[in-house]
Amino acid sequence: VYTTVDMRLQRAAESALRALVDRFGAEHVVVELVDHGHPGDSTDNDLLAALAVDQGLRVVATNNVHHATPQQRHLAAAMAAIRARRSLAELDGWLPVSGLAHLRSGEEMARRFVRYPDAVPRSVELARELAFDLHKASPRLPKEGIPEGHTATTWLRVLTERGFAERYAGTAQETQARARVDRELAVIEEKDFAGYFVIVHDIVAFARSQGILCQGRGSAASSAVCYALGITTIDSVFYQLPFERFISEHRNDEPDIDVDFDSDRREEVIQWVYERYGRRNAAQVANVITYRPKLALRDAAKALGYSVGQQDAWSKQVTRWSSVVDEETGEGPGGVPAAVVDLATQLLGSPRHLGIHSGGMVLTEQPIGDVCPIERARMDKRTVLQWDKEACASMGLVKFDLLGLGMLSALDHMMRLSERWLGESWTLATLPKGEPAVYDMLCRADSVGVFQVESRAQIGTLPRLRPREFYDLAIEIALIRPGPIQGGAVHPYIRRATGREEVVYPHPSVEHVLARTRGVPLFQEQLMEMATVLGDCSRDDADLLRRAMGSKRGVERIEKVQKQLFTGMAAKGIVGDQADTIYRQILSFANFGFAESHALSFATLVYYSSWLKLHYPAIFLVGLLRAQPMGFYSAQSLVGDARRHDVVVRRPDLLLSAATADLEPLDPAASPPRGGLDACLVDHPERTEFVEGTPDPTPQHRRDGAYAVRMGLDSVRGIGLAVATRIVEAREERAFSDLADLSRRAGLEARQLEALATAGAFEGLELDRRRALWEAGWTERLDQLEGLRFSAPAPTLPLMGEVETMLADLWATGVTPEGHPFEHLRPMLRRAGIFSVAELSDPRGPESGRRVTVAGVITHRQRPGTAGGVTFLNLEDETGMLNVVCGAGLWRRHRALATRVNAMVIRGLLERRDGVTNLVADRLGGIEDLHPDAASALETRLRSRDFR
Repeated sequence: VYTTVDMRLQRAAESALRALVDRFGAEHVVVELVDHGHPGDSTDNDLLAALAVDQGLRVVATNNVHHATPQQRHLAAAMAAIRARRSLAELDGWLPVSGLAHLRSGEEMARRFVRYPDAVPRSVELARELAFDLHKASPRLPKEGIPEGHTATTWLRVLTERGFAERYAGTAQETQARARVDRELAVIEEKDFAGYFVIVHDIVAFARSQGILCQGRGSAASSAVCYALGITTIDSVFYQLPFERFISEHRNDEPDIDVDFDSDRREEVIQWVYERYGRRNAAQVANVITYRPKLALRDAAKALGYSVGQQDAWSKQVTRWSSVVDEETGEGPGGVPAAVVDLATQLLGSPRHLGIHSGGMVLTEQPIGDVCPIERARMDKRTVLQWDKEACASMGLVKFDLLGLGMLSALDHMMRLSERWLGESWTLATLPKGEPAVYDMLCRADSVGVFQVESRAQIGTLPRLRPREFYDLAIEIALIRPGPIQGGAVHPYIRRATGREEVVYPHPSVEHVLARTRGVPLFQEQLMEMATVLGDCSRDDADLLRRAMGSKRGVERIEKVQKQLFTGMAAKGIVGDQADTIYRQILSFANFGFAESHALSFATLVYYSSWLKLHYPAIFLVGLLRAQPMGFYSAQSLVGDARRHDVVVRRPDLLLSAATADLEPLDPAASPPRGGLDACLVDHPERTEFVEGTPDPTPQHRRDGAYAVRMGLDSVRGIGLAVATRIVEAREERAFSDLADLSRRAGLEARQLEALATAGAFEGLELDRRRALWEAGWTERLDQLEGLRFSAPAPTLPLMGEVETMLADLWATGVTPEGHPFEHLRPMLRRAGIFSVAELSDPRGPESGRRVTVAGVITHRQRPGTAGGVTFLNLEDETGMLNVVCGAGLWRRHRALATRVNAMVIRGLLERRDGVTNLVADRLGGIEDLHPDAASALETRLRSRDFR
């Protein structure tokens, strides 16, 4: 029997080999020999070698490698099981048993294949034959949009001159800008990058022609050419930003211009790019999704045969982005077997699947499939490369980053709402700049919902730094970042900003470099300037130092520049500890520091969103609700903050709500005036850069006070925008007579009707929530009932009380529009001696240093890697928000409760300084001891945003 089987396999192998030779030719076919120590390996190799001799083919020795080292055999087996969606036990018998499919040295391979002396040397020869320089296949950029008679370089000069005349002509820095632009264009031409700039200009021009908000950011804001082309909004000449941070004449890497688009409309831009440059010539870059702790723990448990429920329970206990094992205890989550933790730890950082880059696109003159394998994405009308951005960069493929930014979407909604409801038409260019009241608001840390400065860390910093001008916003953005924190710059800067520490400089020669940041380096551009001034480095060497320090192979790359830096410092008398301190300071910012150009770009959006929050709090809320999910806070927290600004928020209503959130007059009988620009505003200069000292003269900040916010139908659980739009379209045809009419004409299911009923959306039909729920239970669609209609009188049901209504709102929409859950608990909390957040923040309240107790909802849990094990909780009640600091010891003692309970009672020491209030916790507890029913109800309906 064995002989018969062997002969059958031999004939099959011979036939398959002959087919390959016929198709590709004998010179292109080799026979592979593998030895994994299996009993049949020698026999198989003898058979294959004989077949090769018969057909005049070469043999090569490989090891069919599945894992790099012998120790990784178990990890490889587990990943095979995960890929097959089976457990290791279910794959028993299908996986290799020897565990020898790992890399081997040449000597070991020679010993294993001693019977075939030519096999190992030929594998080396074959590798040399197959090797080639990927850059030799690098494609050129497409030439669409370049007029006949022009090259990319000449056309870029034309476009730049047009923008220069618009943005620089007649300004104080025109002469300086002319020299800067000419120098940049010379470098761009020398590096043959002109086509890249032309394409980005065309993409941005298309977006603006369609009314799509967009703005370049990152290192591109260091370019005067990008500013002249309208790609960025920051004048690099005015702010003296170094062009070498963006492009260096001594670097060969491609330019990288990141452009943010309105996230709701970015797909329009992407599809335009596909259509303009051709479906065969455009594709999006892949993104290799690697294992994070939660997913690693889940897949490890799956591979080891644990149930789905157990996988979910264990993964929910992970509270770190970087590790499954707790850094303080060195242990995995409670109750998780050690084998699961060990396997999950091995999975961390490994590739899991291929995704799609958020906005990276590659464009080529030739069909892109000739260069890199491509495939259709799951999303309609998208094509994806099978390489990630690093692979594309090493190949020389130029990537265009078309990114989506939720705040641009929100700003667009806000400006359209202002024009529609108030007749006040704005663009980002015409919003008044430098208004003192905006900075007053930020100094109060009234920044919930404001771009970039809404986190608890930023809110804790704003009252101390007290920003009074635009550049202060850039500093605020850059300060609360890993680089300044790890470099020990945050507290010195705050002490200097508040006058508690004298401003000093590492050396007199860098005073002009660090003067604008009080002697504390905050930006990567300052790093480059310090290296230039102190170390006599060129700007290109300084940028090489920055890039090398952030590189995994940076040690080898920086030796030359490091020596130059120390030599230059020694020539200025900076030696020993002082030189080492400056070098360490530079080192800490090189990897994590923020680019000044990037901070300035984002600062514009900080100001825009702050101005709109100040003047249009209701419109501001609507814009944020429409752009969800985005930002730091949930819709519930945003609504709570709006109510504290006297904004009236109303729940979804079948007859009154639009598909998304919108405004409606507070008094339907009144007709609020639509003043237009002339009625409430004065002339605003049409400038895109920020100019200080042009305050808005209007004394009244609140401009939308005659309107309430009506939540959209899409905010109801299970509805979504598509269904909400369908409901509104059916309503516009004719009014709904009852729930059956609604379900049939809008195509709703019973669960969707029940969600609308729970949200109170049918009160306009004179149906209270319980009666609406009763009717929703038997209402069906037309195709199910074939036109028959049934009606049955609902029983007499009691109305929901205030607490029941609040809990119903939380379940249905996640928002309690008419109040906060803790309003109903406040009398009980007062009797228990528990303070509100507003009382703790009031200087007339409990004195700083006193031990107090507070209660509220946990909206966020955060533990930054720079916090030394400290966990921060954001506690919210009906009066405001409070930052709670939990030390590592406290967190270990209360870990189970701290990670599970969202309605909490916290005791601790009150800290109040520089207008900032914190609570240093010493005891955590749930509210079940005070009100068991409320605790149970709230825990099932509240969701926090944890460890993001």
